[in-house]
Amino acid sequence: MNKWIERQRNIVDFTLSSLGRRKGKNILLIVVYTTVVLFLASVIFFTNSLKKEASIVLSDSPEMIVQHMMVGRHDPIPLKYVDTIKNISGITEVRPRLWGYYYDPIVGANYTLIVPTDTPLEKGQIIIGEGVSRVRQASSGDTLEFQTFRGDIVSLTVKKTMAKDSELVSSDLVLISEDDFRIISGFPRGFATDIAVWIKNSRERPMAALKVAGLLPDTRQILKEEILRTYNTVFDWRSGMIIVILSSALLSFVILAWDKASGLGIEEKREIGILKAIGWETSDVLLMKFWEGMAISLTSLLTGVLLAYLHIYFMSAFIFESALKGWSVLYPEFTTIPDVNLFELGILFFLTVVPYTVMTIVPAWRAATIDPDLMMR
Repeated sequence: MNKWIERQRNIVDFTLSSLGRRKGKNILLIVVYTTVVLFLASVIFFTNSLKKEASIVLSDSPEMIVQHMMVGRHDPIPLKYVDTIKNISGITEVRPRLWGYYYDPIVGANYTLIVPTDTPLEKGQIIIGEGVSRVRQASSGDTLEFQTFRGDIVSLTVKKTMAKDSELVSSDLVLISEDDFRIISGFPRGFATDIAVWIKNSRERPMAALKVAGLLPDTRQILKEEILRTYNTVFDWRSGMIIVILSSALLSFVILAWDKASGLGIEEKREIGILKAIGWETSDVLLMKFWEGMAISLTSLLTGVLLAYLHIYFMSAFIFESALKGWSVLYPEFTTIPDVNLFELGILFFLTVVPYTVMTIVPAWRAATIDPDLMMR
């Protein structure tokens, strides 16, 4: 037992000295290795955080949204549909919604106009989001002008600005009274933009949607899980786009790692020959190369993951923020919520550490099986 422990200690000591003798080459490899891991881990962290944000935002959204369809397009829905939907068993609340978009030529941005149902606003007053306040430099008491669908100008007074901590969902919002909304948009009375539906049992959502479709065949039913799935698909697509762009860097690293691992230099081959000549077994040589590869790959992996964590959650993902989040004049400023997926980190481990370690061991095994005398000569 003592001999085995002593042998393992000798292997570790020789591994450390071997890494030190090729310090420059190993540092360069670690820098390249860490950079690749940094980019890949950043994409994983940021995509997971955006999915987390989306799930939190949608947690309070309606169970189902009912839209009126005409020739395949979203059309104003008659308010009489509300009573029809209310009579369906399992549905607890039905609320018609008035909302739409307004293009502001002054800043070149789209606002989302919403008529609040819980706290109706007085005519002539609006509540604006942080993004609208920022681009229009407006605050409580200021006046903003809107052009109606007839070309007239309507001046509305800002009652207040929404809280900054809600900027993710309220950056481009303008809460407005029903009368002002209809004056600006020309939206007909007796109609709503869509109908929000809340269902008592979440497992009955598909059945409730089928019932609505049966009673109102000219409508489209959108369930909450479908919206969340759409967001996840968009974020996955964007993260995949970034990974494809980074694939050239990943390929370059694989080539560099393979060249380093497979192309044992004369000095390394002679080193293996000397170790074999003084009594080291092939398994000892392979174990030494294994620990050498693990030391480089794990150092790079842990450093890259740590830098990626700092990059995403403390530096606002400045490298490719716009590519994953999208771009907008009124894009919200928000802090991402840390969401580390251990399964995806495990995949990253097997895609980086395992291949490099294998590429280190295979050429060492080939060299260790050659006659030591021939190797030293």
